[in-house]
Amino acid sequence: MINLPKYPTYKHSGEAWLGEIPEHWMAVSLVSLMELKSDKNHPDFEVLSVYREYGVIQKDSRDDNHNATSLDKTNYKAVAPGDLVVNKMKAWQGSMGVSSFKGIVSPAYITCKITSKNIYSEYLHRLLRCNSYIGEYNRISYGVRVGQWDMHYEDFKRVTVLVPPLPEQTAIATFLDRKTALIDQAIGIKDKQIDLLKERRQILIHKAVTRGLNPDVKLKDSGVEWIGEIPEGWEVKKIKQLGKIINGYAFNSNEFKDEGVRVMKIANIQTMKTDWSDESFIDEKYYYQLPQFRVNKNDLVFALTRPIISTGIKATIIEDDFKILLNQRNAVLKPLENLNKKWIYFIILDSLFVQSFEREIDITGQQPNISTNSIGNIKIPFPAIKEQNIISEFIETITSKIATAISLKEQEIEKLKEYKASLINSAVTGKIKVN
Repeated sequence: MINLPKYPTYKHSGEAWLGEIPEHWMAVSLVSLMELKSDKNHPDFEVLSVYREYGVIQKDSRDDNHNATSLDKTNYKAVAPGDLVVNKMKAWQGSMGVSSFKGIVSPAYITCKITSKNIYSEYLHRLLRCNSYIGEYNRISYGVRVGQWDMHYEDFKRVTVLVPPLPEQTAIATFLDRKTALIDQAIGIKDKQIDLLKERRQILIHKAVTRGLNPDVKLKDSGVEWIGEIPEGWEVKKIKQLGKIINGYAFNSNEFKDEGVRVMKIANIQTMKTDWSDESFIDEKYYYQLPQFRVNKNDLVFALTRPIISTGIKATIIEDDFKILLNQRNAVLKPLENLNKKWIYFIILDSLFVQSFEREIDITGQQPNISTNSIGNIKIPFPAIKEQNIISEFIETITSKIATAISLKEQEIEKLKEYKASLINSAVTGKIKVN
């Protein structure tokens, strides 16, 4: 809850989405404050990028920007410090900002020079990225689907901008810098706490799947680097010795329908979960014609293309009861009777196993791939089924508790982010008066 004073008198802004504003503030069109730029032919300038979270940054300053830079940068647009840069395809997410850097950006971006002496760039940066404005960008962006929405400059330039007196703009920007720094610090502490919980989970999993639960058990060398020593009574086996690994079927995507039997694609397999947001279905006849490609509840499935993402190996145990057929570039493990599928599942979560798995990935093609043969040749520790069951139950219990703790921290972070966004929105639109 934001408990700060309001201004003594208000007037209507003229826009329903902005509501009332302080009586002495002005409301003007964005075009009155700036002019469109299209300065090109600077291929040697540093490439900049626009992030929803940060605004304009140096592209090479982050390793999570996978947008390819063109070899020919002559058409890239020049940006000077103080210029406004807008990713018009993602304006509806708030992907814009006033640049602190000199450089060039994609020719698809909107670049503007701020010409008015009555606007403070740090205030404008906060204003144009706040929730109220993002809602307006949603309204004036167009496209067939959300991911392809486009905001035209002709619409953007008519957006109403709130202009307090310059001293107030400076005060608002300074206030928000101070307050958001404190919020970001609190978020950073909770992020570190989550990292420590994840680290503890990794230590517990690795110890359990390679040493078991008896601290006094005699150990022997497994002969496998990632495993290290294992209890004397355990074996080391290749995954292919524990069951049959079956590749998915190359279904014709032209036959996909709006209903029928669900087809499990690469996008549907995530780390420790399924994601059915990208749904495809096929005629039910294939479920009976191709029974070997059925995926059943409690089956362990792998993605074979882009098999590792930031969250880990793309593999999960199926919890769904409905009919599923496995598409190409995925695999399912059909285990033998003396294997608890959760045993392999928890091994997959071991960070040292992930490193071993990663070494088997072929990165020579357009996308990283792993074969079922490569998966099958990976060696894992293998105790008797009774011990697999006991250890798996222990890991499930302890990781569930850690997952709950992580979830609570994530909820706290989300509340802090919501408070931060609300504070910024209230300050820059005059709903609160800052000191």
